Amino acid sequence: MSAIDITHHGIPGRFVTEVDGHVANLDYEMADGIMHITHTRVPAAIGGRGIAGKLVEAAFHHARAEGWKVRALCDYAAAWVGRHPEYADLVR
Repeated sequence: MSAIDITHHGIPGRFVTEVDGHVANLDYEMADGIMHITHTRVPAAIGGRGIAGKLVEAAFHHARAEGWKVRALCDYAAAWVGRHPEYADLVR
């Protein structure tokens, strides 16, 4: 998949992208310097293109830049980090 534009909204705690007119997002909550990833949503119409992975990667990249730790409460995000050991140091 080619690069997609992902926008971060600190309030309400969301990473968002729009692909082919469909909005995909990752939601998180912050507590004590830990980003709790609660939900990753990609509509079926744009599924299978690696968009969820790009959203999770953006969240982990942002957490690293901010000095935050991450707790992946979302099943997809938890599986993703299991496949990307380069981010294991951020996991709480």
